[in-house]
Amino acid sequence: MANKVFWIFAKHFPLHSKIRAEQIRHGHHIRGKPPTIARTLKQRLDSSVLALKETDPIISYKVDIGFSVPRPSKKETDVWMTERKAIRSDASKEKQARNRSLSVDLNKVKEAWLDTASPFHTRRIADHYRIFQDLFGDAYFAPVVPLEIDYNIEDDTLARVYTGNVIKPSEASEPPLVKYKTPKDALWTLVMSTPDGNMQNSENEYCHWLLGNIPENKIEHGERIMDYLRPIPPRGVGYYRYVFVLYRQSQRLDYTEYKKAEPCLQLKERDWNTLEFYRQHQDHLTPAGLAFFQSDWDPTVKQFYQSTLGTNEPIFQYDFSKPYIKPQTWFPLREPFNLYLDKYRDPKEIMKEFLLKKLKDVHPFKEPKSPLKYPNACAFDKYIPSWLKLEMRKERMGWGRINDAK
Repeated sequence: MANKVFWIFAKHFPLHSKIRAEQIRHGHHIRGKPPTIARTLKQRLDSSVLALKETDPIISYKVDIGFSVPRPSKKETDVWMTERKAIRSDASKEKQARNRSLSVDLNKVKEAWLDTASPFHTRRIADHYRIFQDLFGDAYFAPVVPLEIDYNIEDDTLARVYTGNVIKPSEASEPPLVKYKTPKDALWTLVMSTPDGNMQNSENEYCHWLLGNIPENKIEHGERIMDYLRPIPPRGVGYYRYVFVLYRQSQRLDYTEYKKAEPCLQLKERDWNTLEFYRQHQDHLTPAGLAFFQSDWDPTVKQFYQSTLGTNEPIFQYDFSKPYIKPQTWFPLREPFNLYLDKYRDPKEIMKEFLLKKLKDVHPFKEPKSPLKYPNACAFDKYIPSWLKLEMRKERMGWGRINDAK
């Protein structure tokens, strides 16, 4: 009925409105994105091919090159279930839990976590940081041997390496203390490398530390193949990843080809490829432990490049072009008087002028003047230009460049 009434009155509409009304179908809605935003057919086909490659088990197959994660025995599981039932049946502990007063032995919880869920959690975090992809390609492993790596800072403070925490280069200037649990008469290899920032070959890494044939967990008795090199992330590149990988050896290995004279201060000699290293020794090496941290630039990096490496520090910064300033005119219209003139002055001279103006009200032995309680309620003199009133109002309110001068 409503449509009939509409078309009766539509006879008296203007012609262009009538044509527009006839072109709109009842209940029609535009679906999808407009052609200017939507992807083309070629882009859709390319994205579908990439998605197919990611889901194809033949192309995207991942290889486990580590040890299997040990599962708790039935005896240990029974003990845990018995303790759990005893705690749940204790009404007093349930009340303490509700009141948030129940104490838990965190050391015991950590030991249980290290024995059960730690390898899975560490692997998941390493996948997030692309550790396996950048070091081992299509291979991965579960870190079944927990690593305790501590950098000794002054005042008996330790900076521990976990999974992606930030440690500054100044804090990691000396070799860390490494601890792990090991069976008797086992041999190990420890490698510290970074997949970021190889200046000679972007496909490779830098090896910062290489110890081989380590008896049990006696790091000091291991064969030092490459001496320790502190993190050296250049300025302007952000965070670099530094990865520790612990390998279990099935026999004593000969690392003569990787041996470097100490101190090894030539970065090109530290060129490293974890995947090639593992492929060459995969019959006798199995990755078992993993820990990594991130580090970004600090002033000690510049000093290390100049004094120790004997080279200039690389700096990665974008050189912005100077802003275009149009030539001056005699009568600039709609331009603030003071801001227009400041465009053509030296910025250092302007800041000096603001600083001297600020120092006029500063006395070394007197307290500064208290600010106005109601700055906008204080009237200005009658004959003051508008641009000067604005600057004085900014100064009262604590705005503007004069308050940035230090």
